[in-house]
Amino acid sequence: FAYDPDTNLVYYGSGNPAPWNETMRPGDNKWTMTIWGRDLDTGAAKFGYQKTPHDEWDFAGINFMMLSEYKDKEGKPRKLLTHPDRNGIVYTLDRTDGTLISADKIDGTVNVFKKVDIKTGLPVRDPEYGTRMDHLGKDICPSAMGYHNQGLDSYDPTKELFFLGVNHICMD
Repeated sequence: FAYDPDTNLVYYGSGNPAPWNETMRPGDNKWTMTIWGRDLDTGAAKFGYQKTPHDEWDFAGINFMMLSEYKDKEGKPRKLLTHPDRNGIVYTLDRTDGTLISADKIDGTVNVFKKVDIKTGLPVRDPEYGTRMDHLGKDICPSAMGYHNQGLDSYDPTKELFFLGVNHICMD
């Protein structure tokens, strides 16, 4: 969890859908694998951004939420939430309204997604690395353990750098 006293929002991630066998649960499995921004007093959701609709790899999006600020081109500060996910993508949202700012692969070895479409916020899957019952996926990166698991991260505001631990484990 993370909390911003200026917005009175608490930020957290919801877990993956079950069962892991994706063939048994059609659809996006809405609200799983979601970054939430909720009003601390009322519990009302201000926003929810689903990172991996119909998660078929057991990525459980509950990892660390880092809060930071940066100045845009006009010098106006913008409040950010950065979340390195088990799915191998580092997401940055505007933490006041949940607008997706960026979604970049931790590195080039992530192959379950070709990219994340910034306009729609949806990941573009590579079907070769799916886990459906009629397909034996090999060298799926990241594995169910994720490229970034539940370890804590940090942000250095003076250097404007994030520090995080990364796994490089793939699976069949």
